[in-house]
Amino acid sequence: MRIRKEIQVSGIVQGVGFRPYVFRLATDRHLSGSIRNTSAGVTIEIQGPANEVEDFLAQLPAEAPALARITQVTTREIPCIGDAEFRIVSSIMGETVRALISPDVAICDDCLRELFDPADRRYLYPFINCTNCGPRFTIIQSIPYDRSRTSMAVFPMCEECRREYEDPKNRRFHTQPNACWKCGPQLELWDTGGRRVACSDPVTKAVMRLRIGDVIAIKGLGGFHLAVDATNSSGVELLRRRKGRAEKPFAVMVPDLEAARTFCEIDGAGKEALISQYRPIVLLPRRSGTTITDAVAPFQRDIGIFLPYTPAHYLLFAAGNFSALVMTSANLSEEPISIDNREAVTRLAGIADGFLVHNRQILLRCDDSVVKPMAGRVRQFRRSRGYVPGPVELHKDVPTILAVGAELKNTICLTRGRSAFLSQHIGDLENLESFEFFREAVEHLQTILEIHPQIIAHDLHPDYLSTKWALAQTGVRLAGVQHHHAHIASCMAENGLEGRVIGFALDGTGYGADSTVWGGEALIAGYSRFERAGHIEYLPLPGGAKAIREPWRMGISYLAHTFGQEALGLGITFIHKVARGKFEMILRMMKQQVNSPLTSSCGRLFDGVAAVIGIREDVSYEAQAAMEMEAAALAAPASAGAYPFSLVREDGSWQIGVRPLFEAIIEDLRRKTTVEVISARFHNGLVEILARLAEHLREESSLGRVCLSGGTFQNGYLLSNLIRRLEEREFEVFTHAKVPAGDGGLCLGQALIAAHAAGN
Repeated sequence: MRIRKEIQVSGIVQGVGFRPYVFRLATDRHLSGSIRNTSAGVTIEIQGPANEVEDFLAQLPAEAPALARITQVTTREIPCIGDAEFRIVSSIMGETVRALISPDVAICDDCLRELFDPADRRYLYPFINCTNCGPRFTIIQSIPYDRSRTSMAVFPMCEECRREYEDPKNRRFHTQPNACWKCGPQLELWDTGGRRVACSDPVTKAVMRLRIGDVIAIKGLGGFHLAVDATNSSGVELLRRRKGRAEKPFAVMVPDLEAARTFCEIDGAGKEALISQYRPIVLLPRRSGTTITDAVAPFQRDIGIFLPYTPAHYLLFAAGNFSALVMTSANLSEEPISIDNREAVTRLAGIADGFLVHNRQILLRCDDSVVKPMAGRVRQFRRSRGYVPGPVELHKDVPTILAVGAELKNTICLTRGRSAFLSQHIGDLENLESFEFFREAVEHLQTILEIHPQIIAHDLHPDYLSTKWALAQTGVRLAGVQHHHAHIASCMAENGLEGRVIGFALDGTGYGADSTVWGGEALIAGYSRFERAGHIEYLPLPGGAKAIREPWRMGISYLAHTFGQEALGLGITFIHKVARGKFEMILRMMKQQVNSPLTSSCGRLFDGVAAVIGIREDVSYEAQAAMEMEAAALAAPASAGAYPFSLVREDGSWQIGVRPLFEAIIEDLRRKTTVEVISARFHNGLVEILARLAEHLREESSLGRVCLSGGTFQNGYLLSNLIRRLEEREFEVFTHAKVPAGDGGLCLGQALIAAHAAGN
């Protein structure tokens, strides 16, 4: 008996070779019918003997292309018609977009072989791609995913490319960015004035410039990089001066895994992350005595390493025989990455010595992703290129919500059904350029997903630009969400949790429900509400935001809290380095409550300890002091021990007191104990006091699940030891891996809290 079925397939099924795969699956079984892209995914009509149709349905998800991600398959029987073959037909638009867009994908092994094959017609072509690799998210304007709706629309295919595109047996069958030397995008080298440099090979010319220490801006998939030879100290220092980036680490691209092993210690998880199709920057322990200059990541144990992911990257390494290239986002510090050729020439004037550009438009900027193997899992620090716009799957249906994130490391989130779509990394919303990028990202993500939010969720901080933007929107419900509640809800959502949990939300800053600066919080939380069950004791933040850039201020705050006026006579190096006048000025500020808001921040506690023990009195980037303290702790012996904290119940919640901590630190400084041991004892003491607090909260609440969230948990030493300690005490511990623990994952929690507030 012959039957005909209509099959609706949803998920990442456009631009990943799914239609060619279905074509081959059907024709191998001599079935007739059709497949087309729709706004919901793909629609298949399949006709033939009943047993063959059923076999087709069974094999459909089982053998799907590697880049495909099927989330739903629905079938219904329809009347047979007289077609005799299986066809790929033109796309149709539906009422609601449900199709998922593939992220940009690193060049595949097949294309890489062709790139360096002199007999191949795409030999050395910088934009070689196929169904299994290449640009997707950064070139798409709308869906269905067809060439006419991408930035490749301006490059009509030549006859040979068209034949490949229409050949069901070809790897480039219906590959939308398909192109070659004849018909596709081209590279050019420009000088600092934006004029084309006459040369037969722009890559070779750019390599010559890199070899002499020049800084070259290179246009990639989601924006420009600034490149310089990572083994050239003077070149790297030059880039630092020009970019205004004094000490913040640069990422380093290396030609292959073997090269990465010479520079870093790589375990199995690190290797898999490096060679994956996502090609993130992977933070790995640095080997000593390598040729990469210390100026790349001063005072850091880890270095950010990643492998080439575009054909042009491979061509640069092949032509230049470089062992390592700094590849850092092409921007002035804290501005968005450049994506347009002319914009780059203007914005990077005085930074780049030349520009390796191409004429394929980037429709939306997308920074490199950053991950780190910690506590047995690869964890997202910055979820962007390679992962976005892939959804985070939720455990239940939620309304359409836009969550606009926090001020720092901003990302946004759109929800629909059981999917949460986080944007690429937007960055710190502290200038007009970043805010414009935020608005672009909101508009673009809503457009390509056709999600029209019923609710906008935002942080409670009244001065955040994201909050101000949300409050200015009309015709939509608003939901204000407390910062640390959102952190815990994000961890719950990632792990599919319902009910209530014990949540530790540790970070640098967040607007508290009492209008103070929170950041060392123990919550009893669910999606619908939270209770502040404990926190690090309040101390003044002398100078407000200035204290974040100058940790010595927090050092004085903690010492004054612990020792009072006697702190001036402690006789430690820190006291001698901070002038008596400065010390007394800070004491007066705090006593008179002049620009000294109260804070419970764990990030500021790290800063204060780092300043007092001589690791870092001033910082040039966020979390610098904490990162250097972690590096010091990792160098200490395992038997270092732990510092004491106090834990008292006061005004209905538990307070972690720091006086015993600083008393013990001063004793160790007087004994000339190393900063490595002091750092380890601080970390270990924090682990112990949090574990003790968790036990008290379990006794009070009967809860045994603990969620760990907030930027402080991007500290691998703290995270792994706290997980171990809690599990030893028979807690069930949940952490982040799919989304960042820091503010880059906060929007997910905002969305879920808003969903529950709406009755879901």
